[in-house]
Amino acid sequence: MDATAPELDIKPLWTRVSQHLRREFGPAAYKSWVQPMVVTVQADGAVSLGLPTRFMRDWVLTHYADRIRDIWLAADPLQRPIGFDVAAPDAAGAAAPAGSDAIATPDLDAAEPTTGAPAPAAGAGRTGPRLVPAAARGEPDPTPAREVVGAPLDPRYTFDTFVTGKPNEFAYAAAKRVAESERVSFNPLFLYGGVGLGKTHLMHAIAHHIRTSDPNRNVAYLSAEKFMYSFIRALRMHDTISFKEQFRSVDVLMIDDVQFISGKDSTQEEFFHTFNALVDQGRQIVLSADKSPNDLEEIGNRLRSRLAMGLVADLHPTTYELRLGILASKAEQLGVEVPPKVLEFIAHKIVSNGREVEGALTRLVAHAQLVGRPITLDTTREVLHDLLRAHDRRITIEEIQKKVAEHYNIRIADMSSARRSRAVARPRQVAMYLSKQLTQRSLPEIGRKFGGRDHTTVMHAVKKIEELCGTDAGFAEDVDLLRRMLET
Repeated sequence: MDATAPELDIKPLWTRVSQHLRREFGPAAYKSWVQPMVVTVQADGAVSLGLPTRFMRDWVLTHYADRIRDIWLAADPLQRPIGFDVAAPDAAGAAAPAGSDAIATPDLDAAEPTTGAPAPAAGAGRTGPRLVPAAARGEPDPTPAREVVGAPLDPRYTFDTFVTGKPNEFAYAAAKRVAESERVSFNPLFLYGGVGLGKTHLMHAIAHHIRTSDPNRNVAYLSAEKFMYSFIRALRMHDTISFKEQFRSVDVLMIDDVQFISGKDSTQEEFFHTFNALVDQGRQIVLSADKSPNDLEEIGNRLRSRLAMGLVADLHPTTYELRLGILASKAEQLGVEVPPKVLEFIAHKIVSNGREVEGALTRLVAHAQLVGRPITLDTTREVLHDLLRAHDRRITIEEIQKKVAEHYNIRIADMSSARRSRAVARPRQVAMYLSKQLTQRSLPEIGRKFGGRDHTTVMHAVKKIEELCGTDAGFAEDVDLLRRMLET
């Protein structure tokens, strides 16, 4: 056999393998992870699958590499080993190392794949293992997964990349339970919280996990606005039957920002019936909003009661510790070394939400790479000056004392008095704790504002409140509520 034949056969071989991967992984996963690959055959005959970024290469290695190797070896008569590398595509479609040929992965959405599993090329000198049907292997049938209705999923939003902390650990645990179990005791799962706290991230993570672990389940993820527009279009086209069949036949319905159907009576009516139909069939529903079901305005009582009938999980505003964890995770994803003092500075100064914290770090890293300056506290202040100015805390100790005194129904004068009864001492400790968290004042300065107390008294108060927050959930919610009232 001609020694160059394997090189000439690589393109049709990879096309057949790609077709099989698309059928097994589904169109969305294929487009996100397989289609960006570039195939190169090295001088020694080894085959390399190149991906544009290190993140994508690592993700494929973790989630898809073993199956890709199995399908490749079943199709390649020469049983050539394959590896996974980082190789960004160029204008022609691939960047190949010198002395190798590069082949871009076909866009199978433009031309539907042919049926049939990859087969060894006729006349090959060696015979590779035969592809055994999935049913014979005792595995799920890798027939094409039904298309996901609605919006595409962001490959960055997975459970692995979600940073957990006290403000979001309950919502995270609930989302994981829904993703890992075909049936759960609560339906729907209703996630709510402010902007940038992780609702959409968790919803994408649920969809990704289900599609990876059980590709045959039909997951529909979309925004409430898209649901509404789809319904309106169906009304205009006099095709509401197709609309109903589309949404009432899914296994998991996920609707983001459900507050946007407030005041839309006809959409609410259709969603109400869709909701009931899916619940009656035992199908899972996951919803998100910026408020709890009971606080959604202009939502009918019937629908509001349905939204609250399952598990309602809220995502609280980020704490300093959670913001620091988000920054550390983001720095790791970006592959850069950021001094701990810089991460601590950003986490302390930018308190709005995780999304803005991530954006600040991305800007800082990009500036350092483009300008060639090291990341220091000085450059951080310079690059993020507008964000820091917008988030500059102007909360005073006096404001904290006033708010805490009102909350616990004591006099402001008690904050500085010598009274040591529990009814006064505990609120005073809470005020000291919040003063440490929300102001730039030193411990001695805080102590002076509380009747000239020593800095060790403030340290004891901070430690005591931290311990109570860790053991008493009700008390922790009380302190968190005070923090949010002061930060708004």
